[in-house]
Amino acid sequence: MEKWLVQSIVPRISKNAGKGFGKLYFHPPKILRMENFPAPSSNKKNLPSIAMVIPSFMQGHFIERTLASVTEQNYPKLFLAVQDAGSTDKTLEVLQKYAGQITTWSSTHDTGQARAIREGFSKIKGDIMAWLNSDDLLLPGTLRFVGEYFRKHPEVDAIYGHRVIIDENDDEVGRWILPPHDPDLLHTLDYVPQETLFWRSQLWEKVGGIDPKFRFAMDWDLLLRFSECGAKMVRVPYFMGCFRVHPEQKTSAVMNTVGAEEITHLRFRTLGRVPTSHELGDMHKNARRRSALYEMLLKFGIRL
Repeated sequence: MEKWLVQSIVPRISKNAGKGFGKLYFHPPKILRMENFPAPSSNKKNLPSIAMVIPSFMQGHFIERTLASVTEQNYPKLFLAVQDAGSTDKTLEVLQKYAGQITTWSSTHDTGQARAIREGFSKIKGDIMAWLNSDDLLLPGTLRFVGEYFRKHPEVDAIYGHRVIIDENDDEVGRWILPPHDPDLLHTLDYVPQETLFWRSQLWEKVGGIDPKFRFAMDWDLLLRFSECGAKMVRVPYFMGCFRVHPEQKTSAVMNTVGAEEITHLRFRTLGRVPTSHELGDMHKNARRRSALYEMLLKFGIRL
């Protein structure tokens, strides 16, 4: 199927299409467009429960928007834990405001984001699990879509979707349109949008959860261990979450230090060697080429 699509559509793809895949800024800010999910069914009885953890530290400017993006979805079986690392900004004021809509929250010093996520999940249980950083957002309708998808596809262990990139004002500055899940690509590149990732609790238990040794690439490490144990992972063709870019974010602060070290470690652990810059460049190029294909299809209203 994809070979036919490449032959018939790729010649019409502009030279710039797909080149933003992996980058954080595509265009000047514009109003955030919402996703058009399939109409939900009327049956809420058999929806799986969802346990979500929000790790937080000094994100008082954003955490209310993050919480609202989750709680306003009114998912009937949501268990929400916020693990704050002792923020001294207005985070506590926001958490107290939302206390009636949060299953559990605490604000105390911890030893890192991964350990905070583990601690949060020790307090809540759900059939499906996810975490959302306290400066990111879920798009409206995501939780209902996720719940119904897992209900309809018992063979699937984890899903993720396309990413919207937003700035500090919630304006859209870019989009990642991802190709279907590719285990080989996952073993080389850390490309899965974490804020769109959901998985079954049995999978979490099977791999032993998140590894608290990681400070940056804990989500990629988790995904690699999911893959190693034979999990069926699917990229769904919908925008499910928003990744926020702003000057103080952790991604920008540690990408070239701790992040680079952890990524190198994971590549060596998975592949038995560290790929050359030429090999990595080819992988990025191929991923962007496939991304461009699905970007063009989406413009024609085709979701694959």
